[in-house]
Amino acid sequence: MKKIIIFGSTGTVGKHLVEQALEQGHLVTAFTRNKTKLETKHQNLTIVEGDVLNSTHVKNAIEGHDTVMCTLGAGRKGVIRSLGTLNIIKGMQATGVKKLICQSTLGAGDSVNNLNFFWKRIMFGWFLKEAYEDHQLQEKHVRESNLDWTIIRPAAFTDGPKTGKYKHGFNTNDKSISLKIARADVADFMLKQLSNTNYQFSTPGLSY
Repeated sequence: MKKIIIFGSTGTVGKHLVEQALEQGHLVTAFTRNKTKLETKHQNLTIVEGDVLNSTHVKNAIEGHDTVMCTLGAGRKGVIRSLGTLNIIKGMQATGVKKLICQSTLGAGDSVNNLNFFWKRIMFGWFLKEAYEDHQLQEKHVRESNLDWTIIRPAAFTDGPKTGKYKHGFNTNDKSISLKIARADVADFMLKQLSNTNYQFSTPGLSY
């Protein structure tokens, strides 16, 4: 059993993380701007309302946890991922919490070679350009930290059920992947990193 705090807990991946972590018997703190958005009720769930862009809110929430999980999102625009993650890193450093599992995106860093033309040029090159750049900066902050980090790079999200059957840690030149992954399976893989150190200081891709 771990004591986990989840940032982005009311997002599309975060909600799965909260539910699956509770099912596995962990003590879970869900950090959110609006606690009414989290409908889950459980004796092992604590909901903390705060702003991830407020460093004091973040630091106070992190204290006393074993692991931090970050699934921050900001849609097409914004700087929530990078600035929020930087506050999380500073909060972890201030409180002595070392383990960070952070969700980024397939296509960030060297995994850009996994993408097809549509995702590389149209989606990340134009339509989601600001979000992509935010992920790039987010990863830079994590890599440059002194934490025990793992950056998860999932492919495009689907609403399918948790299968537990997916490809991970594949070569950055692998073109055989589908470029799709269910949000529930992203949460499943992230939670597996609680007890798995094979991907510590690594950036495994995740796709079917």
